[in-house]
Amino acid sequence: MVNALETGVSSKPGRFVLAAGIGLGWHAASKLLRLMLALGLAALSLLSIEFLLEPLAELGLVYKLHQDIGGASLATLSLLGAIAAGRVVQQQIRPVRAGASPAHTQLAGRIVRENSRAAAGLVALGDKQVLFSDAGDAFLMYARRGRRFVVLFDPVGPRAAWPQLVTKLLKEAKACGCRVAFYQVSPDFLPVAADAGLRLFKLGDQAIVDLHRFDLKGGDWLKLRRSINRAERDGLEFSIVPPAEVAGLLDELAYVSDVWLAHHKAGEKGFSLGTFQRCYLCAHPVAIIRLEGRIVAFANILTTETKQDAFIDLMRHLPGTHRGMMDLLFVKIMLHLKAEGYRQLDMGMAPLSGLSARPTAPLWHRLGRLVYENGERLYNFKGVHAFKAKFDPDWQPRYLAVSGKREALPAVVDTALLISGGVRRLVRR
Repeated sequence: MVNALETGVSSKPGRFVLAAGIGLGWHAASKLLRLMLALGLAALSLLSIEFLLEPLAELGLVYKLHQDIGGASLATLSLLGAIAAGRVVQQQIRPVRAGASPAHTQLAGRIVRENSRAAAGLVALGDKQVLFSDAGDAFLMYARRGRRFVVLFDPVGPRAAWPQLVTKLLKEAKACGCRVAFYQVSPDFLPVAADAGLRLFKLGDQAIVDLHRFDLKGGDWLKLRRSINRAERDGLEFSIVPPAEVAGLLDELAYVSDVWLAHHKAGEKGFSLGTFQRCYLCAHPVAIIRLEGRIVAFANILTTETKQDAFIDLMRHLPGTHRGMMDLLFVKIMLHLKAEGYRQLDMGMAPLSGLSARPTAPLWHRLGRLVYENGERLYNFKGVHAFKAKFDPDWQPRYLAVSGKREALPAVVDTALLISGGVRRLVRR
């Protein structure tokens, strides 16, 4: 990913104080200081959005913040945040609790394979806790950030087990003095959220490609056909590597990954984004593109035994290789999955898309829509949506579920900190 924010505070300690002061100061008790910190939290929230863009942000569809904020303003906000955070800072920036045990991760993996949500395979990263239903046939995955449990996706398993799982987690969080946020839940989760007294805030729309109807015939697909034909004429070659053969390519894949990370001056993320772990990559097929015999791009594909759903997770490529490389990669993956009998491909979320533009819409929608329509200098929201729209997906809403309206922005920041690996890594990007 590209850097999300370039500030007037040049020192790394200054940036750390900024993030700690602004983001964590929200949790301080003083209402006056909360009001003073509102602008600071908004700035950190914008910084956080980059880490909520899901894997397609890796395609370079995110813009840098082009206009620096004055150093004096940031210093003032940092000081206010530090004062307001006070004694809670040390508690809030403590390391995230370790992930699930290997045995729990293995059991969760079995449940994923037997169900239809391939993206739930992210549980294998090992950076999340796993809570199982009493019957052991369902689970939800979450990570703890300070005094918040952040749950990733809907529960996995029979829907009849969802209410009991949510109640169980809420009780566990309450016993620890923590709040709970559910990140990227689907409309299927809405009845459970309502029964639990949670409020929903739309995050964006998920792009789901119906592989049964996907093809490249007709005039609507002319531009995409030209792009991939040009890529193939220029020597790009696509292939799928089965899991059993991935190990032999790990060194080449690692080189591509390292170059990509260095180019973007980025470190590995986590939580809702895949990371380069050798065992993790060897568990699923990997799509690769070669140019003159060497690997120039790859993506691992999460699947389930039901073949209802597939999910493109970790994507890395050598920058500047070819303009049509990503078009070729996605189209070929879709055609391969279609031939294998898969029903749909989950392309991830287009953030802030699909929010209501009505004057009477809730404040969350109006603010989100304002950023979406006018924030191209900050982030290429429309570009992310447009890239996915090329493949004619069905758009399904995704939500953040929290206990109250005041919890939404702090939950977004906490989620971004989980994905980035902490305040220090978030701000120095």
